[in-house]
Amino acid sequence: MELNLGIRAHDIENLPLEKLPKKISGKGLSAVQLALGKSFNDFSTATGSLSPGYARHIGQSFRRENVDIAILGCYINMIHPDKTERRKVLDRFKEHIRFARDFGCSIVGTETGCVNAKMGYTVDNFAERPFLDVLESVRELVEEAEKWGVIVGIEGGINHPVYSPKLMRRLLDNIDSNNLQVIFDPANFMSMDNYEKQEEVIEEAFVLFGDRMVAMHAKDFVIEDSWIKMVPVGTGLLNYDVVFKHLKRRKPFINVLLENTREPYIDNSIEFLREKYQLA
Repeated sequence: MELNLGIRAHDIENLPLEKLPKKISGKGLSAVQLALGKSFNDFSTATGSLSPGYARHIGQSFRRENVDIAILGCYINMIHPDKTERRKVLDRFKEHIRFARDFGCSIVGTETGCVNAKMGYTVDNFAERPFLDVLESVRELVEEAEKWGVIVGIEGGINHPVYSPKLMRRLLDNIDSNNLQVIFDPANFMSMDNYEKQEEVIEEAFVLFGDRMVAMHAKDFVIEDSWIKMVPVGTGLLNYDVVFKHLKRRKPFINVLLENTREPYIDNSIEFLREKYQLA
């Protein structure tokens, strides 16, 4: 079984739309996570700029090179402390939802934000109130997604209010909608407390929401200054043998998207993942 591999488009050097899909296809990759504002600066990506024509133009550019837009990335701080700013970013995400299908994409993705405007690590994210705020924002986004037949893909992570597989399950249980699904990033759930028990953490994720995973991010991590640091795939400690053992059996052909992996690491990371997947 072949690994369905892609990359975040903005991890490729800053190229215009005319060249970006060809560059990605030339790497042997078949999919991208596309965050408009991070990939393009030669035309407007501001809220209000999207239209069916805009979306189809971009989507067709990738399809000509046989590259799917697997996820439309719209990573927002959905619990921004400034309610005016929070409203702006929620409206931006909802605009992405409305036009996602015109891009040829069914998933709009984001993480769950931060109680601080600067989005840095803080234990304040781990309190009950931030989770309830996430619940409120996600519910609003999912209600919009239901109208348009689109999936809201939520990515959990240790720096965010949804910081564990159990909290991801809680989020899914509290929003009764199949338009809410999970972008699984195993490295995001690693912490100083659990990285030596990776197999347990990964297995827990598949038990709790394996059926709701719609894409996976692939990156790696090391321990530096007694902390988790993200690094390119294949250069760290993440146990891909365990990840792919579950993924290959439970989620065949799911999009696996390279993240935090730029040149000169991309080719080696692609080879690393394909070898691990074949052996799983």
